[in-house]
Amino acid sequence: MTNNEKAPKADSLLLEVRGLKKHFPVFRGLIAQRVVGWVKAVDDVSFFIRRGETLGLVGESGCGKTTTGRCILQLDRPTAGEVLFAGQDLARMSDAELRPLRRKMQIVFQDPYSSLNPRMTIGQIIGEPIVVHRIAQNGGECRDRVDELLLVVGLNPHMAGRYSHELSGGQRQRVGVARALALEPEFIVCDEPISALDVSIQAQIINLLEELQERFSLTYLFIAHDLSVVRHISDRIAVMYLGKVVEIAGRQELYESPLHPYTKALLSAVPIPDPAVEAKREHIVLGGEVPSALSPPFGCVFHPRCPIAIDECSRALPELREVRHGHWVACIRA
Repeated sequence: MTNNEKAPKADSLLLEVRGLKKHFPVFRGLIAQRVVGWVKAVDDVSFFIRRGETLGLVGESGCGKTTTGRCILQLDRPTAGEVLFAGQDLARMSDAELRPLRRKMQIVFQDPYSSLNPRMTIGQIIGEPIVVHRIAQNGGECRDRVDELLLVVGLNPHMAGRYSHELSGGQRQRVGVARALALEPEFIVCDEPISALDVSIQAQIINLLEELQERFSLTYLFIAHDLSVVRHISDRIAVMYLGKVVEIAGRQELYESPLHPYTKALLSAVPIPDPAVEAKREHIVLGGEVPSALSPPFGCVFHPRCPIAIDECSRALPELREVRHGHWVACIRA
């Protein structure tokens, strides 16, 4: 068995990632710069996403979640690996070959305050991809499409003439969602779309994303570090640590029967509203710090902090293997 998660039948598959790597060079020297190392931001990641489902990608800051999403969309070109979108390998395509496919893949960025151009009106921001890809025949048709998109995301069409600084954080993120929908995509990467918003607004954006998914048959890669949010919106969940996927399972399966010690530690940190249950359950506190992606540990990347590590964990890299139906884990002790 390889470390690739076994993919379902091709007709139900929209995206398949195989052995994805993204290594960033580290330079030294002021004049004659030379490469002295590589930051392994994403290191041999494999998973698939079925049409119409949401895969949650979770892990702590710096584990490679956002880089994975950017590599899938080819905003960052992968160092190695395959990104198969509807059977086509995006990693091998030139920018010109990617252009027609970009209509089918969009992204909602994390920070609504920095992802919108402050010099453009809301109408211009949403209308720009429509103009670039020549979807509208004329200016009037473009404006009608912008008004329609604003209504779809719950905003008044009169806001098309406003600038981003005149909107609240939640309204700005709705604009970001409208911009992503402008080209009628099949697949959207949601890169921590609610982390910069007030808690009271987060639920509104999550509900909006779910409504849009059902209405337009969208497929999501939902990147987040809030496990309670991921549980609410995802069908399956992949857990990342230091550039590697350590566990993949269905939402209910992962929360009820986690197998990887890192997943168990993450879930133990999620508060439970019932004080009696919260007081009785086990809290796993991990020792040490996350190793540097510049020099990750040999063997299992989690073993320096793992409470159940044995000698073999420092010598062998565990493969991502299926231990139950649809439940994959990279741990020799699982």
